[in-house]
Amino acid sequence: MAHVDVMRAAPPAELRRYLRVKRLLDYAVCIPLLVATLPLMLWISAAIWICSPGPVLFVQERAGYGGRKIRVLKFRTMHLDADERLAACLAQDPALAEEWARCFKLQRDPRLLGFLGRFLRASSLDELPQLVNVLRGDMTLIGPRPFPDYHLAAFDPGFRRMRATVMPGLTGLWQTHRRDNGVQSQIELDSYYIRNLSFRLDAFIMFRTMLMVLTFRNV
Repeated sequence: MAHVDVMRAAPPAELRRYLRVKRLLDYAVCIPLLVATLPLMLWISAAIWICSPGPVLFVQERAGYGGRKIRVLKFRTMHLDADERLAACLAQDPALAEEWARCFKLQRDPRLLGFLGRFLRASSLDELPQLVNVLRGDMTLIGPRPFPDYHLAAFDPGFRRMRATVMPGLTGLWQTHRRDNGVQSQIELDSYYIRNLSFRLDAFIMFRTMLMVLTFRNV
């Protein structure tokens, strides 16, 4: 399929066909993957509860297609008092505060549940529950990641409106590159994806994602 530039009035029929096929692919991939990984998800749930008794899922409201709110599911990789730990850490260390302001993540995150939390993050296994989000139509397999409000606030209104024109994804173009390059990198990569929707680009992102997961390069 040729690239579909949604910002330059792409042919509606071509765009609709792309979106229909993409939704079918979501079902074709997610249903067997969800069934196959169910035993693994049960094991992960038990490991989280043993490590830190409490909810095994972390549910966060984020912006979805058209700006509507969706409840994104993840395995909990952080302590129950994660917000308090983060606030204290950022208040005490200006370098960490700068790192957080630049890309909303920390290489050495004090909120994580030790080795288990780091492993789930590095392997992206914490995001397996989002297969449910994809099946219920909140997300698609490939698209710009849905961000919480505090992250979206770093973007200008025009870019936020652009992101809302496509379905958020389980993985995206920015996720397959270094994620510590700041907000401008996110804007450039997400904008490129939205302006160049195509199955070829989706396949490239999926290949890069699988490579990163298998090599634990979730940076």
